[in-house]
Amino acid sequence: MSRAVGGLHAPWVVRNEVWLVVLLGTLAFLAIPLSLGYLGLSWDAVNHHIYLGWTAEHMRFDRDYLPAAYQSYQFPYLYWPVYKLAMAGVDGATAGAVLALIHATAIPAVWLIARYTIPGEDLFATGMRCTGVLLAFMSGLVLSMFDTTSNDLMAAIPLLWSYALALRPVATADGRALRWTALSGALAGLAVACKLSNGLLVVVLPVLWFWPAGALRERLVRCIVAGACVLAAFVLSYGYWGWQLWIHFGSPVYPLYDHWFAPLRDAVGWHR
Repeated sequence: MSRAVGGLHAPWVVRNEVWLVVLLGTLAFLAIPLSLGYLGLSWDAVNHHIYLGWTAEHMRFDRDYLPAAYQSYQFPYLYWPVYKLAMAGVDGATAGAVLALIHATAIPAVWLIARYTIPGEDLFATGMRCTGVLLAFMSGLVLSMFDTTSNDLMAAIPLLWSYALALRPVATADGRALRWTALSGALAGLAVACKLSNGLLVVVLPVLWFWPAGALRERLVRCIVAGACVLAAFVLSYGYWGWQLWIHFGSPVYPLYDHWFAPLRDAVGWHR
């Protein structure tokens, strides 16, 4: 069926909106490092980005102590792509393009959030959604991540998808709300494992998990299941790294909140 607004028929544009947004957005992401011809190394890269990628591939706790200050003990696996690209000897433009393609996986998540918050099947709604996606990536902070080794956007990708999936049963009459909230919770747990400060944004998600229609018991079950998925995904994603920090330093989030774990260390007779 043809869709129209103001006499203008654009079924193809509306029907293929998501693919056009993802394609054009990916090309825009790629254009930044390819046009510059290099990938900048920030102070963080010199200090710990490469080192953490090295740690992700070869555990070094028995060899180094505070080699990049306390940054050495961050969750290292998001830094592995930069490290691997550097060790492979690729040029800066190629490395930047590879990272841009990883960052582009955020685009469909942002579009879904726009789709669920700006409904409509006409050119005006399509234009507003595209504008929303454009604005989401147009801040100076986000743009600065495309020509350096910063991985903050990479750490945000599972969180963006978590919000997108949480909004689906809120915005649509989808009878599979429990499934979507469970998946949202799992991605939220992964996001927290990638960057612990993402937890400050995850605490808002129960509002969206509770929102879709249903009896009180059904809504509570959704929140409990999604919360359990957060915990399970976090343990599965962060567990190995947290265990390494525990056996070496007596804290799974070392050096953060180290005094919180002192009673536990005392209880199990762990002394460092």
